[in-house]
Amino acid sequence: MVQSSPTHSPTYPPTDLLSNEPPLETYRHLRQLIVLLTSLERLWQNRQDFFAGGNLSIYYSIRQLKSEDVRGPDFFVVLNTERKERKSWTVWEEEGKYPNFILEILSESTAKNDRGLKKQLYQDVFRTPNYFWFDPYTLEFAGFKLNYRIYEPLIPNDQGWLWSDELQLYLGIVGEQLRFFTPEGQLVPTPEEAEAEERRRANAAEAKVKLLQQKLRELGIEIEQE
Repeated sequence: MVQSSPTHSPTYPPTDLLSNEPPLETYRHLRQLIVLLTSLERLWQNRQDFFAGGNLSIYYSIRQLKSEDVRGPDFFVVLNTERKERKSWTVWEEEGKYPNFILEILSESTAKNDRGLKKQLYQDVFRTPNYFWFDPYTLEFAGFKLNYRIYEPLIPNDQGWLWSDELQLYLGIVGEQLRFFTPEGQLVPTPEEAEAEERRRANAAEAKVKLLQQKLRELGIEIEQE
């Protein structure tokens, strides 16, 4: 009787892996990440088909080698996935999906890696269609689009903005921050900015009503107050 040799299924690392990213280097780096994350999530508040992560590990190799130099991106977006909280992005638990969009916030200690090793990884392994980087101090800003397996530099428009095909948004510098803009050129506000604008409009409308009431009184017309 011939006995068949046992088959071995691949061994995967444990699921629900925690992120293992170092803290962002400065408050300016942190603020930049918060602005991008909160403004995009507000803009897409009615969408449930994306995940946006900030300073979060991406696990893509089942080896999980501690010696691997490459860590997660500073900011990334995955499309056509479930919008829910995650402790990390684990590719083999996410139907093999990699980010559609990645942004690195450059610093003195990471810039060389972001321009070199990480760019190569995102191009050759992740196959991420859009890769951007931005330095919040020097304002160095660049973007790339994957074309025939090679990153091609994006050409800025007249405002110096770069277009993301994946997000269908522009990215451009306002002051010392990188911001999103709609295809029509409107700034994508953060929740705080949107709330402040709503208050401004409400106050302006109230002031307009009071001015109209005052003019009516001057004409001898009394307005009944509810």
